[in-house]
Amino acid sequence: MAAITALLLPPPATSYRLHRAPLIRLASSSSSSFSHFRPSSSRRPSSSSFSGAGSGDGGEILHVSPPAAPPGAPVYVTLPADAVGPGSRVARRRAMAASLAALASAGVAGVTVELWWGVVERQGPGEYDWAGYLELAAMARRYGLRVRAILAFHQCGAGPQDPLWIPLPQWVLEEMDKFPDLSYTDKYQRRNKEYISLGCDVLPVLKGRSPMQAYSDFMRSFRNNFEYYLGGTVTEVQIGMGPGGELRYPSCPTEKLNQSGSSYEFGEFQCYDKFMQASLSARAQILGLQEWGNGGPTGTDGSQQNLEETSFFRADGGCWDTPYGRFFLEWYSGMLLLHGERLCMIADAIFSGTGVTISGKVAGIHWHYYTCSHPSELTAGYYNTLLRDGYLPIAQMFARYKAALCCGCFDLRDAERTDSESSPEGTLRQLVGAAQMCNLPLNGENSVTRLDDTSLTQVIRSSRLYSSRASGTSFSFNYVRMNNRFFEFHNWSRFTKFVRQMSDARTFLARLDFRRGQRYLSSMSVVWVVSRACAYT
Repeated sequence: MAAITALLLPPPATSYRLHRAPLIRLASSSSSSFSHFRPSSSRRPSSSSFSGAGSGDGGEILHVSPPAAPPGAPVYVTLPADAVGPGSRVARRRAMAASLAALASAGVAGVTVELWWGVVERQGPGEYDWAGYLELAAMARRYGLRVRAILAFHQCGAGPQDPLWIPLPQWVLEEMDKFPDLSYTDKYQRRNKEYISLGCDVLPVLKGRSPMQAYSDFMRSFRNNFEYYLGGTVTEVQIGMGPGGELRYPSCPTEKLNQSGSSYEFGEFQCYDKFMQASLSARAQILGLQEWGNGGPTGTDGSQQNLEETSFFRADGGCWDTPYGRFFLEWYSGMLLLHGERLCMIADAIFSGTGVTISGKVAGIHWHYYTCSHPSELTAGYYNTLLRDGYLPIAQMFARYKAALCCGCFDLRDAERTDSESSPEGTLRQLVGAAQMCNLPLNGENSVTRLDDTSLTQVIRSSRLYSSRASGTSFSFNYVRMNNRFFEFHNWSRFTKFVRQMSDARTFLARLDFRRGQRYLSSMSVVWVVSRACAYT
C-alpha cells in the first residue's frame, strides 16, 4: 500500500498567498527533462484514402495553404460534436463541405475539432480508427483552414437520451463497472463517469495499462496518423484534462453547470474513491496528522444556497481558512495540478518537433467569485480564494511546457447575472492576468452559443484584455459552436462582421480556387449555399 500511495501523492504543496492587486511578471521555465520525439519523415496520405473527399461538394477545390495569421486576433469555429459519427465517417458531408467553404469565405482562420476517445478507440484497447477525422482534416486543408484538434478523453452529453451522446469507450466503461472506484466519487457515493478519476492516473487499471498510458498511446497514434498534417494544417493539439475537456474535477455534472440555477451550486469535493482516499491518507501520515486523512471536509453541504450556513465555506470562521482547510485544499488542488503536469509532459514529449502547439483548458467557474472562500472554484479543484491566487500555479505549469491556455467567459457580462456574488468578468480578468504573468498564448472562448450583438460585442471587449498587449504574445478566439442556426442570414451577417472586427480584415471575401476558373463566394450567398447543401444531405 505504501508503494501505491506514494505514486498517488502530489508534489509538496506550495502556498501562493497573492492578492489581486498589481500583478508582477514572473520568469517562466520552458525546459523539460522529458525526451523529445522528432518525426523522421513526412508521409503524405494517398489520394485513394479519401477517394470521395471532393465529390458532391459543389465544385472541386484545389488544395489551399493555410493562411498566415491575420494582423488582429484570428477566429476559429468549433465544429458540431458529432462531425464524425460512431462509424468513423464525416456526418452530413455535403453540408460540412459547404460550411467549410463558407467559413473560409468569411476569413475564419480555422476550425476546432473534438476527436473523441469513445469514437476512435471504441472497438478495443489499442484499436484506433481515425478515418473520419483524417477525411475532415483533408477537407479543411482543401479550403485553406487550419485545424485545432482536441483530444477528448471525456464523455459528451448527459446520457443515452441526449442526441449528442458520446460516452467513453465501451471497454473502459466495462472496467469502470467492474471497479467503481475508477469513477470520481463524492461523499454521498455518487459516481461520475464523465472522465476517469485522476486518483488512478498511474495504476494499471485499464486492462493492464494505466490511464496515462492509454492517453499517451492515443496521442502517439494521433501523431503517427496525422503526421502529414501536423504543423501545416493541424497547428494546435488541445489535450483533454477532465470533464468537458477542462482541467477540473466534476464537482457538478457538466450538463448541470449550464443550467440557469448553477449560480447557486457549491459543488461537491470528488475525493471519495479509494485511490483518492489512499493519497489523502498518505499525505496526512507524512505530516503526522493521521486524523486529517480520514475523508473530505465536513460542513460543505452543496444543497445549501447560502454559504454562510455552511461551516466550511462561510466567511467568518470557515474551515477553509484554518490549518486543516489549507492542508486539504493544497492536497486536493495539488492532485489536479499533478494530473495536468503529467499530461503536459507526455504531450510535450510526443509532439515536440512536429510544429504544433499543445494547449489545455481551464474552466471559468465564476459562481460565488465575490465571496471570501469561492466555494464553486474550490470543489472544482481551483484553490482560489480572497487570500490566494489559484490560477497562477496552473499558468506556471503550462508555461513549463510552452502550452497555450484556453478559457471561456469571454461573452459573459456581470450585468447579465442575477446572482450578485457571481462575476464572469472578474474570473476572466484573473485568468488573463495569470496568462500574462507567464507569457502564455491565450485561446478565448464563449461560454454560451449565441450570436446576438451584445454577446459578440462583449467578446471583442474581453479580447482586448489580452490582444492589445504590445509583447506580441499570441491571442485567438474560438467560437463554440457551429450549429443549424449558425448560417441563418441575420446570424451569419453578425458573425462575419465580428470576424472582421476581431482580425482587422478589410473584406469578407476570400478567393477560392476552383478547377474551372476562379469564383468568389460572398457572405450574401453563403446562406443559400449551405441551406441547399443541407437539403440534399
